[in-house]
Amino acid sequence: MKKTVFTGSGVAIITPFTKDGVNYDELGKMLEYHIANKTDAVIICGTTGEASTMPDEEHCAAIKYTVDKVAGRIPVIAGTGSNDTPHAIKLSKFAQSAGADAILTVTPYYNKATQKGLIEHFSAIANSIDIPVILYNVPGRTGCNIKPETLKELAKIDNIVAVKEASGDLSQVAKIASICGDELDIYSGNDDQILPVLSLGGKGVISVVANVAPVETHNLVMNFLEGNVQEAIKLQLGMIELCDALFCEVNPIPVKTALGLMGWNTGDLRLPLTSMEPNTLAQLKTALANYGLLK
Repeated sequence: MKKTVFTGSGVAIITPFTKDGVNYDELGKMLEYHIANKTDAVIICGTTGEASTMPDEEHCAAIKYTVDKVAGRIPVIAGTGSNDTPHAIKLSKFAQSAGADAILTVTPYYNKATQKGLIEHFSAIANSIDIPVILYNVPGRTGCNIKPETLKELAKIDNIVAVKEASGDLSQVAKIASICGDELDIYSGNDDQILPVLSLGGKGVISVVANVAPVETHNLVMNFLEGNVQEAIKLQLGMIELCDALFCEVNPIPVKTALGLMGWNTGDLRLPLTSMEPNTLAQLKTALANYGLLK
């Protein structure tokens, strides 16, 4: 059995920006907020953090800042994915040197890959570092799905320890759990499927909703794992409207907007992401108010 990076709720944290770069003062406040509010791990420079628009210097600086600020209190997982294997290796090596506890690396996008290509891509990344690797399967964004049999092969590599499964296909999650067993931890990559993934043996979630509701997301996972299933069901069903609103436009547009509405100094979204449309903004405000996050 491999060592688990974290159990519970890992926040896929947004990156607050100024006009010139990362707003480190605000990022620091957010990190302290999450540590104080039961978040079990932080994922920096992922999709929700707009990593795809961050130059390498900025990307690496944000990882280093987060590691130093968190100072070992919870695991820090660095997003280091790329559709260019040498680039992903470069970012992953930096994350290790900066003190990250693990990396999260996404399937290649646009150029995509065959299953053989995925094995070679992820193997090259994992073999370039010593820290744990969490694979990120999100075919809706990348056009590329990691098949369960491919994950079984990749799990033979010692430091490939987990997958963030955001395919939305619970049958696929079940097959991964069935054929990979203790060799690969599973994290839900969809906030509306935390409970179903846990019921198939998942260890938690890498969450967008946790940006605005960290305690509730942590409690959902822990209630289920501690046997309080009815409370976990209540928490999962209670956040469905919020989940829908946070994904009514492409992530991270709604969640960054939500945090701004809640008083955080998030800064602007970077193009090609733009501000929300009036109808979806109204949906978001209603969901936040109904969840008790806005007055």
